[in-house]
Amino acid sequence: MAGGIFTNLDNLFNLDCSNVHPLVCHLCHEQYQTPCLLDCYHIFCARCLSGRTNDSRLSCPLCGVPSVVKGNSTLPPEDRLLKFLVDNNGEAEETVQCANCDQESNNKDTGVMYFCNTCSQPLCAACRELTHKARMFSHHEIVSLAKRASVSAALHEEPYILFSTENQSMLCIKCFRDMQVESRTHCIDIETAYMQGCEMLDQAVLVVKELQTSAREAIVLLRAMIGEVCLNVEEEESAICTLFNSLQEKLAERKKILLKAAQSQHEEKEKALKEQLSHLTALLPTLQVHLVTCSAFLSSANKFEFLDMGYQLMERLKRIVKLPHRLRPVQSSKINTDYRSEFARCLEPLLLLGPRCPPSVSGSSVATSEMPQGSVFGRRPTCHRNICTKVLLAEGAETPFTEHCRNYENTYRSFQTEIQNLKDQVQELHRDLTKHHSIINTDKMGEILDRSLHIDSQIAAQYSTVETMRVMFEEVWDETFQRVTNEQEIYEAQLHDLMQLKQENSYLTTIARQISPYILSIAKVKERLEPSILCVYSLVSKNYYDKTHP
Repeated sequence: MAGGIFTNLDNLFNLDCSNVHPLVCHLCHEQYQTPCLLDCYHIFCARCLSGRTNDSRLSCPLCGVPSVVKGNSTLPPEDRLLKFLVDNNGEAEETVQCANCDQESNNKDTGVMYFCNTCSQPLCAACRELTHKARMFSHHEIVSLAKRASVSAALHEEPYILFSTENQSMLCIKCFRDMQVESRTHCIDIETAYMQGCEMLDQAVLVVKELQTSAREAIVLLRAMIGEVCLNVEEEESAICTLFNSLQEKLAERKKILLKAAQSQHEEKEKALKEQLSHLTALLPTLQVHLVTCSAFLSSANKFEFLDMGYQLMERLKRIVKLPHRLRPVQSSKINTDYRSEFARCLEPLLLLGPRCPPSVSGSSVATSEMPQGSVFGRRPTCHRNICTKVLLAEGAETPFTEHCRNYENTYRSFQTEIQNLKDQVQELHRDLTKHHSIINTDKMGEILDRSLHIDSQIAAQYSTVETMRVMFEEVWDETFQRVTNEQEIYEAQLHDLMQLKQENSYLTTIARQISPYILSIAKVKERLEPSILCVYSLVSKNYYDKTHP
């Protein structure tokens, strides 16, 4: 049995399909002997696949896709189509003799030999012109030798005359008679079936050709991408090495600076501690001398001598104690160079570290219902925004962002005031409607709705205006990296506040729309009841007047 077809993937990628013979096995490189069709539609000889089945599964030697082997057989089913082509290719070597003149010709000479399906005899070109051009042979079916037909059915030994589109099988007259009446409607003559089959095959061939073209284009693209991957990995490796070398250089430079700083701190602290140690070391003998002096004076002086010189000694001791003595260490023993932050800071330009603003949303025109919320969800920076804005404005630095903040604060406060007024009005209307069951003016409700929608459009316009300034602020932020964090937080907070106002206004609009139908229905009921209420009121007034003025 032949071995595997490919030893590695490189051979598979470089396979030239134009040199593959359709009747030659990929494994043994010989003409197919009992070709077997796998589930992946690759075809191999039965003898080449023998012994490869494992647990009713057979892996394709070409692509590795497993095929299920059904039944007791250890091989996939035979490919009848390819076997037909192999058999025809073998018959092409046979010699055919003309039935009229006994001229011999090879089956490959399809343009020389013909076959009469009616007579079931081969004819050369000369005999076809001499014998079968007569009127009595006009209904004979003459085709080229390569297209000769099997004239009789295997079951009834009758010629095929019909084709069943339901069962996709040819029928003789007896097969047709044995069929059910319902199935006969699916039968057509052989010629029509042949023409329809050719058209369907042409359509299938076109689809396969399109797939072939797409597959070839995909192969070219994948090969190009493999080449690009090789180039890109070289560039990536070069970039990694370059960055690594740069990191090493930066770290080595910063290491020298940090070691120098550590040594400087060491020298400074050591000098200060040594000075303090020297002072305290010089202080100890003085203290020891005065302690011994006190002890000797007390043991040797009488009362008169003690009263004469004792107060001088006590005064001297007080002065010694009051002198500035540095008993606590003036320096800590810890050496702190903040090397982690320093190393990280020196790597920031190379690794692009540090807080960066989120990418701007493509398109500056933001619709009312399409304001981006992903960058501001999860935080509540309103209070922080107010504090940061006040601090930023109090610093006195005149920058484009401070000017923007001044303008923004005025606009934001006006929006906030208007929405608060509308909220108060809607709350009052809602309270009157639910608790007091009062009759509400529909015009007032309409004004609130119109004003709310107007504010909504203004907020959207302001949001769009603030959004368009992002590009300008990003340039400023890149130049002034120290202030970028605060400004970005304030900016995102402004957008968040606008979104919050929009949500509150949307909630307000929803409530107003929900209670509007109730207000309209109550107003209509009031209009219907007003005439009867006036009549009742007039009757009551008349009765009261009659009773009070008899």
